[in-house]
Amino acid sequence: MRSRSTPLATLAIALFALVGAAIPTGAVAGMIAPASACPNQEDRAAAAADQEQAMLCMTNFARSQAGEGELEDTVALRESAGDKTRDILQCDSFSHYACGREFTYWMRATGYLSAQCWRVGENLAWGAGEYGSVRSIFRALMRSPEHRANILGDFTQVGIDLQTGPLNGSDRANVWTQHFGSHCE
Repeated sequence: MRSRSTPLATLAIALFALVGAAIPTGAVAGMIAPASACPNQEDRAAAAADQEQAMLCMTNFARSQAGEGELEDTVALRESAGDKTRDILQCDSFSHYACGREFTYWMRATGYLSAQCWRVGENLAWGAGEYGSVRSIFRALMRSPEHRANILGDFTQVGIDLQTGPLNGSDRANVWTQHFGSHCE
């Protein structure tokens, strides 16, 4: 999901989805970082902070393969991503509107949207067992045109959060939130 502070948000969503869909499936495979480039991408027992770092590494690897700049890890977006993940687990609601809140609710609460001009996006994912690893989740995100558009999109900052808990009948779901953002210059 993505939003802008202008009325053209719907048009921007459609355009980013079309651009993301234009990448051939084979090219996506080349955007997945090897384990040597991003450690802990398959280690589900690694600390959450290490797995979040692996997700950031994989995100920036894909961006570099696509000719995009690296995303800066930003405290406000990391905090908003953590709050969103908590909402998903507490309300057992895997949704951009978990607990009945609009997807920008926590971005606004952390002050990220206090700038006059901003652009934001959100990726959510979850998996259990082997499907909850960083590598598995990242591959799934990259195979989705909308999620890939956020990963490769016109953003400069990111916040990533991983929490484990009960969700949709799974006792130990790894729930991921990526909050992407940019402030206009």
